[in-house]
Amino acid sequence: MSDDAKDARHQDRMLRKKAVIDQKIADAKTRRGVLLVNTGIGKGKSSAAFGVLARALGNGLSAAVVQFVKNRSGTGEEAFFRRASDIRWHVMGEGFTWETQDRERDAAAARKAWDQARVYLADASIDLVVLDELTYAFKYGWLDLDAALADLAARPPMQHVIVTGRAAPQALIDAADTVTDMDLVKHAFKAGVAAMPGMEF
Repeated sequence: MSDDAKDARHQDRMLRKKAVIDQKIADAKTRRGVLLVNTGIGKGKSSAAFGVLARALGNGLSAAVVQFVKNRSGTGEEAFFRRASDIRWHVMGEGFTWETQDRERDAAAARKAWDQARVYLADASIDLVVLDELTYAFKYGWLDLDAALADLAARPPMQHVIVTGRAAPQALIDAADTVTDMDLVKHAFKAGVAAMPGMEF
């Protein structure tokens, strides 16, 4: 096949594809807040959420972040986003469960974090709420899933929420509008590379 024929064939395929995509865009008329879930065993669940957070702030939206497991302030993302004027940031976890080794303490921290999250989920002036590592609160039974889903469903109509963490429960996946399952192909830590500033925190 000649280059001209290949070019013509490619253009024809792209024209047909464009027509399909343009129609899907035209059909998508609903405007409302969406619930996103980033789950899976791969790296990047929180990082992806913070990417959307940057996009939201860049579009003039207001945002709040509640971190359910992390107990460390001074991460790169927190330092960066705290420069923004329209964000609230709460580091409310007790750290990794294998470090705390205290189920009740972890559960109490998760309940306190959810109380803070509920404040934002009831506030129509907050456009985006990031609930970082919330799924672990369900996995370990620190929070009641049904009650949390009810709070998420009752949020202001235009408010967006991103939930991150491994092992998202099926009911949360069912309730979500967009779910991404991040798979692990390879990770530097398994080769003995330490967590590096700017990459892991």
